[in-house]
Amino acid sequence: MPTLQNVMRRSLKRAAITGGLELSNLAGRAGLLASARGRGAIFTLHHVRPKTEHAFDPNAHLEITPEFLDETIRFLAADGYQFVALHHLAARMAIARPEERFAAFTLDDGYRNNALHAQPIFTEHRVPFTVFITGGFACRTHSIWWETLAELLRALPHIEFDFGSGPVTLPLATNRHKEAAFARFSAFIHSADETAAIKALDAAARANGMDPLLITERLVMREPELKSLVLNPLATLGAHTISHRALARLDEHEAREEMQASAERLECLTGVRPLAFAYPYGFHPTVSRREHQIAGELGFTVAVTTDPGTLDARSFDAPMALPRISLNGLYQKRKYVSALASGIPFRLLRR
Repeated sequence: MPTLQNVMRRSLKRAAITGGLELSNLAGRAGLLASARGRGAIFTLHHVRPKTEHAFDPNAHLEITPEFLDETIRFLAADGYQFVALHHLAARMAIARPEERFAAFTLDDGYRNNALHAQPIFTEHRVPFTVFITGGFACRTHSIWWETLAELLRALPHIEFDFGSGPVTLPLATNRHKEAAFARFSAFIHSADETAAIKALDAAARANGMDPLLITERLVMREPELKSLVLNPLATLGAHTISHRALARLDEHEAREEMQASAERLECLTGVRPLAFAYPYGFHPTVSRREHQIAGELGFTVAVTTDPGTLDARSFDAPMALPRISLNGLYQKRKYVSALASGIPFRLLRR
């Protein structure tokens, strides 16, 4: 079955990534490929919360523990990094001495645990951070499909769903079955009309006694909470569209509307128009040069992808397409932060 093959591929990919990080850490400690480190890095986070163990946890890569965030900040500080707000990064790097290095922290989607668990750590260390807000999540008009799907598959022994060719029944008796089902749903959402696909998934969740918007309610900050968050001088809000759909798959008018409306909503909320934008999903082919151009036309001064990489002086020649380094929940070890900050894994990938 193709989906089971995909599960095997992901297992092999994870093993390859682990090996690559181990080798990159050793190479960095030995002083090899020192130029790959660049002048700085933008780190991506999603959930920051104490770990709850689940036998089936397809979104585990999207969460780290508060302890790991604290350890990461301490490691980077000891390694000489200066912490800068994302929208100030270009200016600081432009006037920095050659030996100075900088780090910016970003958190996508606006999860409540960003305020509860990440904010105290950033505040303790006086580290600026930018939270990218999906307007439809904050206003409870849109569900978070990957969270809905994980909870749905976790709860059922099997599921019937129409992927476009008539109803099929997927077994969910084992974690391997659940992983294969998650992969199939993900492929469906990314290959079909995303709005219609998520609507169908939400309907399946409701048919099985789950309310997708209550999942959003449980996980994401409401607008009053966002107002409270930005009272912290270290916190900045950035735009992340309204619906979190892949912008490159929308027509130009709709993509522009998603980007502009999310900025306008934050401006109404805080009185400050956001300077930073994060593309939903953030990797090719979910974002293209068209969206980079739109971001610049809408007045954003910086926009971030999820393409991995470090920063150098030339990075800001394309400020609407900056790379970020994911703090991945599957690799929560200080030596892996060292490997990622070295830039060696990304240099090797481009060869």
